[in-house]
Amino acid sequence: MGSFILRRVMLLVPIWIGISLLAFLLTNLTPGDPARLALQRELGHQPDTAQVEEARERMGLNDPLPIQYLRWLGHAATGDLGTSYRNGQPVLEALTNRFPTTLKLAALGLAISVTIALPLGALAAVFRGRVVDHFSRIFALVGASMPSFWVAYLLILAFAVNLRLLPVAGSSTWKHIVLPAVTLGIAGSASLMRVVRSEMLENLGQDYVRTARAKGLANSYVISRHAFRNALIPVTTILGMRFAGMLGGTVIVETIFAWPGIGKLIIDAIFDRDYPIIQGFVIFMGTVTLLINLTVDIGYGLIDPRVRPAKS
Repeated sequence: MGSFILRRVMLLVPIWIGISLLAFLLTNLTPGDPARLALQRELGHQPDTAQVEEARERMGLNDPLPIQYLRWLGHAATGDLGTSYRNGQPVLEALTNRFPTTLKLAALGLAISVTIALPLGALAAVFRGRVVDHFSRIFALVGASMPSFWVAYLLILAFAVNLRLLPVAGSSTWKHIVLPAVTLGIAGSASLMRVVRSEMLENLGQDYVRTARAKGLANSYVISRHAFRNALIPVTTILGMRFAGMLGGTVIVETIFAWPGIGKLIIDAIFDRDYPIIQGFVIFMGTVTLLINLTVDIGYGLIDPRVRPAKS
């Protein structure tokens, strides 16, 4: 198991470097001069050419791109992601201050997805071709077809505007997280439910299930202790990927509900051409995603010994 974990960790290094290179290139190829924008916000008026050149030299923007990248990569590897052009705040501090808020939202959204998808997917497989199965497939189709922003506006219209039960924006009370979390949960439950149904159908047709039934075991016991438990093994991988996707994909939901998370921070940075924040966000979320995938790989190896390397 130790060699399995070490190999997975070593594979993350080139991927992390690739993420950093992509983040650097994308932000530097976008239009707009960050030095001019920073001076304009600082001075309150358009700076002249001499001031812009002086700022570019001070910010290291006149150096060749490879030099800029290597300098930034060296700092990033030690946790120094630079400082914001907008307010001078360290990028890592800005990201870590907002990340717990996004983490809480994504975790609750994932819990809602699991609460909906696991029982509905399992029931759809057990009662294949019946009303529950038809309902689950319609739900999965509708849920996968609806954009998250549309789901958000429907929930706002129903529970905030018409019923006046929940607030629309902010994060001061527990009620503020309900609508954004449900929006994420509905969006994630559709695809997860289809995976659960597919895995349950595959396991229900296996020989070990038929053998368990032939021994006289109760059908509910066979389904819950054999088919369902084995169906959850590949679902753990999907859950890890879904959680990583929720952490990085809450931008739209956080913007709609004014949720003060990391997604809202990156939207503001994009409008302000705040390159260090944008680069830091990509490398920070890339690192978090890699760590989540590593955890899922290790957990999958512990659950299913078949994915571990064979001992020589």
